[in-house]
Amino acid sequence: MSAEAEDVKPKVNLVVNYEGSQITVKVKVNTPLRKVFEAAEKKFGKEPGTFKFEFDGVRLQPQDTPAGSGLEDGDTIDAHLEQLGGCGRA
Repeated sequence: MSAEAEDVKPKVNLVVNYEGSQITVKVKVNTPLRKVFEAAEKKFGKEPGTFKFEFDGVRLQPQDTPAGSGLEDGDTIDAHLEQLGGCGRA
């Protein structure tokens, strides 16, 4: 037994998809998804908070973790632009 094996926390590679472009982010299973969201927004050149993120039709929150959200290695998270407001016509 090595001390190294006791300290290993499983990691997953998560794919973030935005309009056909993808990035892969490697995180520990207990890391808040906020880190994945920030990496995706930076990579796609968007301001923080611009996207909403979904996995399997369920919206993900920044405080969620891969383990708590049922995300596994290689899963894809979809990024969508947050739609604000509506039409000003009456």
